[in-house]
Amino acid sequence: MNTLTQVTLVIALILSIFLPFGAFLMGRQTRSRYKASLAVNVFFFFGTLILANVIAFTGDASSVMAAEETVASTSGGLATGLGYLAAALVTGLSCIGGGIAVASAASAALGAISEDQSILGKSLIFVGLAEGVALYGLIISFMILGQL
Repeated sequence: MNTLTQVTLVIALILSIFLPFGAFLMGRQTRSRYKASLAVNVFFFFGTLILANVIAFTGDASSVMAAEETVASTSGGLATGLGYLAAALVTGLSCIGGGIAVASAASAALGAISEDQSILGKSLIFVGLAEGVALYGLIISFMILGQL
């Protein structure tokens, strides 16, 4: 894949993300307009990804085999790849879980603080504990990467 194709695909991905929501923000913001904007965003984003896969896999077979030999000689094989995948999953899933926990704890803390302002410190501790879930996942992913 040449440089021009790569640049074009990157620009297409960026535009597929920002153009639908930019059009949404410029007009009257209603729920149906938001759904339409999200549908257009998903269509263009995944369409661009499919197009990128088609462009990437329609090439010369000898260049693909040379690239595979280069990757095989520089990487540690299946175990290394699965290690990177495990580190990515640990970080991603722990951040999603931490985000859900912070959303629940922070909204409850704000409601409690609005009634009684003396419990600010206690509520911040619970929100901090919820954020700790993401940090634990990040630490585990560093431990996994350290073993590779």
